[in-house]
Amino acid sequence: MDFSWTPEQVELYDRAFAFARTQLPETSKPTNQVLPRDSWRRCGEFGFLGLSVPTAHGGLGLDTLTTARVMEALGRGCVDTGLVFSVGAHLFACVMPLLEGGDEAQKARYLPRLCSGEWVGANAISEPEAGSDVFALKTRAVRDGDGYVLDGGKSYVTNGPSADVFLVYAATQPAHGYMGLSAFLVEKDTPGLTVGRAFEKMGLSTSPIAPIYLEGCRVPESARLGPEGQGAALFKRSMQWERACLFAAYVGVMERVLEQTVDFARTRKQFKKALAKNQAISHRLADMKQRLEASRLLLYQACWKMDRGQEAAMEVSLAKLAISEAAIQCGLDAIQIHGGMGYVTETGIERVLRDAIPSAIFSGTSEIQRDIIANQLGL
Repeated sequence: MDFSWTPEQVELYDRAFAFARTQLPETSKPTNQVLPRDSWRRCGEFGFLGLSVPTAHGGLGLDTLTTARVMEALGRGCVDTGLVFSVGAHLFACVMPLLEGGDEAQKARYLPRLCSGEWVGANAISEPEAGSDVFALKTRAVRDGDGYVLDGGKSYVTNGPSADVFLVYAATQPAHGYMGLSAFLVEKDTPGLTVGRAFEKMGLSTSPIAPIYLEGCRVPESARLGPEGQGAALFKRSMQWERACLFAAYVGVMERVLEQTVDFARTRKQFKKALAKNQAISHRLADMKQRLEASRLLLYQACWKMDRGQEAAMEVSLAKLAISEAAIQCGLDAIQIHGGMGYVTETGIERVLRDAIPSAIFSGTSEIQRDIIANQLGL
């Protein structure tokens, strides 16, 4: 397993990092209501919204490992982690299922717009009674002539208030369970689709999230993504993408925070010496570095296996679990080392923790990841 980077990969990482740091500034007034469209379009201009999409459809055509590496650069360079999260949710939970399960007409209509930043995509699967048990859906899609009628409600739809197209999962054959789910592309102006009021959240404040409601929402058969009954397989595959490549952004965040905290510990003096000269502080920084590098290697291993078409369920879950829990601890450590300066909002340190906490919940909770790992161990 060789993780040395080619000159092209190094150049792409450097460009992505520089672009994120200079062209994607923190939103001055974070809002849960809508995405900052100017920043979104800039993400599209660079290629962040279509990293793993073939160039023929408007993307950069990157493999999984390179995609993760560029997401890492985005997370490191852009202090607006909410925007970074929205980019990842758009690409890995909406665009990639469309790429892998859509027909040519669907790809031609949606992918160029989604990759360029003209449109925003959203995944709609979670429901009030179908969170971790994602396949216990009550939303129904009933055949009606040459189309379907969708009825139900979805919770926690990332990008929902700004989305131009929703990837909606619904039961077409409820009695068939896992094999009875199908996926549909529903555009925002479709009659019967309503976006609810955006939720206020403790973190990721620039990533809007809201419920959506489907009441007699009629879509043509051409809106179905893949064959009937393939929705669960599409979703499972999208979660592999999301748990790997979206979480690469948190690796980048941790690297940025570690760099910032090391600099602070070197320059901040207490009792006539730099904080970093206290073993309690230097050891905490060493632990931050160890968790960062362990998370990074688990991530690269998972992406390496995905690129080779190998089964990577355990590796992806190991990486997701390690990164999310390391990101939360990174936020706690940074606050502790910065002291009072870390607790007040002006410095932005406490925001790191608020943005990290949901990483152990979305894309499958830490408990779900441990269940997957245990299952892979034969338990």
